[in-house]
Amino acid sequence: MTGESQLAEAPESPEYEEFAGAGEAVERLIHLYQASAGFLRSRFDDAVANGMPRHRVRAYYPELRLTTKVYATKDTRLSFGHVIEPGRYSTTITRPELFRNYLIQQIGLLIEHHRVPVQVGVSTTPIPVHFAVAGGGSLQIPKGGIVEQSLRDVFDVPELATINDDIVNGHGFAYEDGSHPLAPFTAQRIDYSLARLSHYMATDADHFQNYVLFTNYQFYVD
Repeated sequence: MTGESQLAEAPESPEYEEFAGAGEAVERLIHLYQASAGFLRSRFDDAVANGMPRHRVRAYYPELRLTTKVYATKDTRLSFGHVIEPGRYSTTITRPELFRNYLIQQIGLLIEHHRVPVQVGVSTTPIPVHFAVAGGGSLQIPKGGIVEQSLRDVFDVPELATINDDIVNGHGFAYEDGSHPLAPFTAQRIDYSLARLSHYMATDADHFQNYVLFTNYQFYVD
């Protein structure tokens, strides 16, 4: 394949922005996620109607970053809402509108405890098309299927090799840019769990996710 044929069609990636308020940061995360997911749904709908394009189509999760240079924080006994040492931290975010209240609380505590703003932008982690389409409402699939070409030839699809629990399992996980994880699970891992919840409950996770109680995963890791 030539370099030109390997190029992917993708939405624009704006520069990272700093936010000193949690609400504004979450609204930006929502905007970026909806832009990426909407782009994928639009291109997928077009592929259903007109056939697969000859180029790759890709969009990326939004990302939240925090950089702190000192150990000092406000006194807190919480087990969340702060990082344990200076450094660069980041995490990819999915479905921020679903987790709005949770994100506002967590980001607000980070800003309060470390007295630094957070940065929000577009990551380099692609959104699998299955997750984007699943959260986009109705989709009409022709009886004969979509097209003869494999989805993974054009779109990113879920990869179990990258959907794992390496962070929470304490395997010394670090992102490619050297930043430490800001959350115990990546956006792809959360999307995978939301898809499983919807599958097992036969109901969109929007309707019940806030009522799901998760076990203390770390407690059961040797």
